[in-house]
Amino acid sequence: MTGLDVGVRDTRGRVLRDLRISVTDRCNFRCVYCMPRAEFGPDHSFLNASRLLSFEEIDRVARAAATIGIRKVRLTGGEPLLRAGITTLIERLSSIENIDLAMTTNGSLLAAHAEELVAAGLRRVTVSLDSTDPDTFARMSDTRVPVQTVLDGIDAAVRAGMSPVKVNVVVRRGVNDGSILAVAERFRGTDVVVRFIEYMDVGATNRWELAQVVDVESIVDTIGRSHPLERVDAEYDGEVAVRYRYLDGSGEIGVIGSVSEPFCGTCTRARLSADGKVFTCLFSSTGTDLRALLRSGASQDDLVARLSALWLRRDDRYSELRAGTNDGAVRDRIEMSYIGG
Repeated sequence: MTGLDVGVRDTRGRVLRDLRISVTDRCNFRCVYCMPRAEFGPDHSFLNASRLLSFEEIDRVARAAATIGIRKVRLTGGEPLLRAGITTLIERLSSIENIDLAMTTNGSLLAAHAEELVAAGLRRVTVSLDSTDPDTFARMSDTRVPVQTVLDGIDAAVRAGMSPVKVNVVVRRGVNDGSILAVAERFRGTDVVVRFIEYMDVGATNRWELAQVVDVESIVDTIGRSHPLERVDAEYDGEVAVRYRYLDGSGEIGVIGSVSEPFCGTCTRARLSADGKVFTCLFSSTGTDLRALLRSGASQDDLVARLSALWLRRDDRYSELRAGTNDGAVRDRIEMSYIGG
C-alpha cells in the first residue's frame, strides 16, 4: 500500500500528502513573476512578528497533518532563510516520524547556512534560479545579488550532503526563454536536477498573459535538439514534474506544465501561510485560519479535525478550468510570496 492509498481524500478522491509551510512573507529578491517591486516596495506592509506562527505552532500543525497522511513537508517563504532561528524549526520538523522534509530557497544565503541546515536535519533543497546569465538573472529576480552567489549556494548544498538538490526555472517568453539550454547544460552531468516551470498566473500583481507562457513541449524540444531526451516514469503517483532523462546517461530534467498540462486531478498539496492560514490551492483567494484555533487553547485532536474537515470538502481545480477557457484574467488570488510556490 502506497502513501496515496492512506489518508483523507477530498471530493475528487485526492489524498492529502504534501504540506508547504511558509515561514515568512519577506524576501530579499523581487522576482517579477512573484514579488514585483512596484507592488512590494519600501511602503509594503509585511507581517509583523506577532502575526507569524511560532515554531511551536508550526510544529503542532505539521504533526496534526502527519496524523492524517502528510508525508512531505516543504519550508518556503518569501525566503525561508530570512526567518531567524530557522534551524530550530528544522530540528523540530525533522523529528516527525515518516516525514520527508525539504526547503525551497532563492539560494542567496544558502552557501553560508548549508552545513548547519544539514546538521539540523534538512536533507533536500530546491533552489530558484531562472537564468545563469548575469543580466537575465538580474532582470528576472530584480536583485543586486549576483547569480554566482546562488550558484555557490547550490554547490555548497551538494558538498554538505543534501540530496537531491533541485533547481527550479520559471520560464517567461521574451525574458529568460533564451536561457533554457544554458541552464540545462550548466547542471547536465551532475546530480542536480533542473525543473523548468511554465510561467503561471499566481496572484494578481504579476500582470500574467498567456502569450508569455513557453509550454513544456517547447522547453523539452529546445533542450532535446542539442541533447536527446526520453520521457521516464514518474517516481511516485501525483508527481507534478514530468521527468526526462538524457539518452547519454548524463542526468535528467523535469518540466512542470501547470498551464498547458494541468495536474489538478492528482494534486495532493496544501499550503500553510506564515500567519497560519491553510490554502488548498495555489490559486486560492481565501484560506482557513488555524492561528486563532491554535491560540485559543485547541488540542491536537481539534487541529486534526479542522484539517480533515477542510480537506474533505476541497474541490479546487483552477488550472483545469483555466485551460478550458484560456482565461488568466486577474482575480482576487493570494500572492505566491505569501503562501510559497
